[in-house]
Order: sequence, then structure tokens, then C-alpha cells
Amino acid sequence: MTKRNMPMAPKALNKPNVRFDLPDSVLNKWQANIKASSETDNTISIYEEIGYDWWTDGGVTAQRIASALRFIGDDQDVIVNINSPGGDVFEGLAIYNLLRAHKGKVTVRVLGVAASAASVIAMAGDEIQIARAGFVMIHNCWSYAVGNQHDMREAADYLAVFDESANDIYRTRTNLDEKEIAKMMDVESWLSGSQAIEKGFADDYLPADQVEQSEEQPAQAAIRKLDQILAKQNIPRQERRKLFQAIKADTQNAVVPSTPNAAQKTTHDAGSISFADGSASRISNSLKGIFNND
Repeated sequence: MTKRNMPMAPKALNKPNVRFDLPDSVLNKWQANIKASSETDNTISIYEEIGYDWWTDGGVTAQRIASALRFIGDDQDVIVNINSPGGDVFEGLAIYNLLRAHKGKVTVRVLGVAASAASVIAMAGDEIQIARAGFVMIHNCWSYAVGNQHDMREAADYLAVFDESANDIYRTRTNLDEKEIAKMMDVESWLSGSQAIEKGFADDYLPADQVEQSEEQPAQAAIRKLDQILAKQNIPRQERRKLFQAIKADTQNAVVPSTPNAAQKTTHDAGSISFADGSASRISNSLKGIFNND
């Protein structure tokens, strides 16, 4: 099946009280160091969470994919390498539409994981290859929402639109029944390489020599390890993001400008980082456990 036969994802307005996110169970299964063994000038690599990365100022966004496609050329064939846990549904659907509309052939290669929003992106390929040890994961949208009971009901209806859109995309690609796709999404289905091919989420296997495991950068590995530790202490992911953002801001402020009164202007307020219900104590105990076990 070519991408021309795939449906266009609907454009939806963002709701300020609803924020898309990923469950920790997905992030914990993602091996971020799986990459392509080699890449050419017409390759687009999706090796991060979908959406803006609050820590590195990077991330996989529709704007960056659009820039990459313009650089490669509208009518040129494109290879899209994917190893991503997913992320922002808005960005995922926008990227899907960009690849679907590309005039050249789009070959998607699932090197490690194409989960959540990344699995939707993968469906935009004219050809989808998957590593034998790779996975495609589909589920219902996962998000945080704030507000009263009416806001919560409205948020649920809002998420249902995205789930229906994803179902339509998966159904068109695989020819599976709508109800079967819905059941798979309800239980968060992880499809191995062979299962993905059998059910139509991929066309063929990716040659083994196309995949390698690189060494993760020490800083990235440390952040990921700390994030997993905090998750085990039942600290919400939003709260963990706030912590990392505060650390990042504090680190940037630590670079003191070479001005006469810079010392007076630069301050670090440790009290500005607060956690409810004794979370700070749990963090401290967790970190002590890490150092004691290493």
C-alpha cells in the first residue's frame, strides 16, 4: 500500500487544559541507543520523543521534519529511521501528514520502537520495514488534564477524537476491523517484528546489519536514570519535568556574566523547588540507594 491511499489526519485545536504525555511503562521499554548503522543525505532520523524536548531544546517536531524534507527535495525519495517512544499527538499527526504528502517515496524503518505517536508516523510510509527485534506499540492517547468534572468529560471527548483518527490510520494500513484495532488500543498492544508484519503494521523485515547500538551520552544516560528513579517513587512525570527544568535553569544561571556586579545579580533559590507529600525526602532516599548499590 502506498501512502497515497492513507487518510489525512485531521487538524485539531489544542486545548490548554489537556497535555499529551507518555506513561512511564513505555519510556522504560525504550532503548534510546538503538540507531541506524549508517545514514545517507536523504535520511530523516526520529530517535527522540515526539514534540519539543524541554531539556535539550531539541526533539522531533513537525517544523524540523518540514525543514528536513525541504532540504532533501520535494520529489526525492526519503528514508525515515524510527526509534521513538512517541510523545505529543499533535506533532505526531502533523509529521504523519507531512510524510504522507511528500511526493517522493517514503521508506520507514523501525529500528527499535515505534510507539504511540511514533507508530502513527510510521504508517505514512510507502514501505514499512521493521527490525526482527523491533516493536510497534499502539494505545489510546495518554494525557494530563486539569479542571472540574465538566472539563474532565470534555477532555475525554477531546481525546476520543484522536483515538478515532489513529484507529482510522491503523485500519487503513492493516485492513483490520475497527473493533479489533480499538481493542488493541485499549490494552496498549506491543507488536513484535513478526506480529507487526503479520497484522499489516509493517511490510517486511529490516536487514540486521542496518541496526546498531551506540553508547548513550553520559549526561543523557544520567538524566534518564534519574527520571526512572523518580518515577519509581510515584512522582508524576509533570512534576519530574518541573524539577529538570529548574535544574537546567539553575545550571544556565550558574554561568556568571563578566560584568562588575554579576555576583550580586546571580542568585540561586533552592527553596523555589518544592514537592508535596514528602516527595523531596523520597528523592533523597532514592538517590542514596543508587549510590549505595553502585
